[in-house]
Amino acid sequence: MRVRTLLKQTLVPALLNLAFLSSAFAILPIEQLDSFRGAKAYLVQTKSLPMVDIEISIDAGDRYDPSSKSGLATVAGQLINYGVKSNQGLITEAQIADEIADLGANFGVSVGGERAIMRVRTLSRKDLRDRAVALAAAMLSAPTYDPKIVAREKQRMTTALLESETKPESVLERRFRKAVYGSYPLALSPSTQSIANISTEDLRQFHKQFYRGERMIVSIVGDVSKSEATEIVQGLLKNIPQSGSAIPSLPAFTRSAVEPLSQREIQIPFDSQQAHIAMGMTAITRDNPDYFPLLVGNYILGGGGFVSRLMAEVREKRGLAYSVFSYFAPGKDAGIFQAGLQTKNNQASLALEVMSSTIGEFIAKGPTQSELEAAKANLINGYPLRIDNNRKLLDNVSSIAWNNLPLDTMDVWTKQVENVTLDQVKSAFQKYLAMDRMKIVIVGAKNK
Repeated sequence: MRVRTLLKQTLVPALLNLAFLSSAFAILPIEQLDSFRGAKAYLVQTKSLPMVDIEISIDAGDRYDPSSKSGLATVAGQLINYGVKSNQGLITEAQIADEIADLGANFGVSVGGERAIMRVRTLSRKDLRDRAVALAAAMLSAPTYDPKIVAREKQRMTTALLESETKPESVLERRFRKAVYGSYPLALSPSTQSIANISTEDLRQFHKQFYRGERMIVSIVGDVSKSEATEIVQGLLKNIPQSGSAIPSLPAFTRSAVEPLSQREIQIPFDSQQAHIAMGMTAITRDNPDYFPLLVGNYILGGGGFVSRLMAEVREKRGLAYSVFSYFAPGKDAGIFQAGLQTKNNQASLALEVMSSTIGEFIAKGPTQSELEAAKANLINGYPLRIDNNRKLLDNVSSIAWNNLPLDTMDVWTKQVENVTLDQVKSAFQKYLAMDRMKIVIVGAKNK
């Protein structure tokens, strides 16, 4: 009896886990919905939970900030749920919070370099779903940008910026972005002065100019039919103009603009126990055909955690850092490669030397066949965990839609990984990375 119990306790979870992985690999199709107000829309139907996750991506990211008003896009995006006008009149910040709580829904807005994103998670029951969509529609189309709230939130941002200046990791991130992107708008970071320069009228004008249908993509994942998803899209965008006045073109994303040759290494004195080090350069966009060779190669170099080369050389062999990493962050129009670590101040030079030589050798020689096979196996076997819930599915759908990737991208992802060869990895790394163009930023005290 005890043996049967132990077998049951062992085998049943294992079988359930296997069933879960099998179901996760049955990739659900992405359906393209009819365009509305100029916006593209996509749906993945899932029936496992009575929930629906919605994302609205808006081409209204930080790269459109005027240089003297860096942070404008972020403030404009994050304040759209701090008071809105609706068919029922003005809805205050407190009333919005009460409505979200009453619905049991989640609303969130984030702004990055390329885009602003609103996400809504709600029960799929029609009455609750319709209320959530109506509230999101008011946020997208008619935020009030009340001057008192704007002043309050600007003060909060200013306080957060001042606090960030006391954190070496924040100083590193801002300075590294400036070093890598050069004169391209993504190099800008908000300052206390640029936030102070933003007026309520600036926010209203930015919203009017950028928050329109032709600059939006709606992605939906959850327990709704195609017709219901179409209703959601139309409900969200019914008060959004399709187009508007011309938007000034961004400067060309060229290597000479974003990678000035002067001052490859920047040292920033900082009173901290450890030195924070970043190195990298601009790299590829997500739709680049070399994306998968770089993805697999970087898993071997620094993206695979404890099985990566950087971890072996920097931590395991020499004990110079607790963690070391590298990654590619490709976007729609721009992308970077970055590697980094933290180490004791008196070990910074050695740690940087080891990290640099490891990356340089990998660029020159590429991986071994055994490293390649292990990396591909890990990535393929771990793929179900990338799509095992609605939010992760939404992440994938959103990325596919934003980057204009084929709708079967999730279906062929593992095959694309499996097809990567040694020559492709070596060729891609040599094509897009070069040690003599890497920017290096070190934040910390000199040899304490």
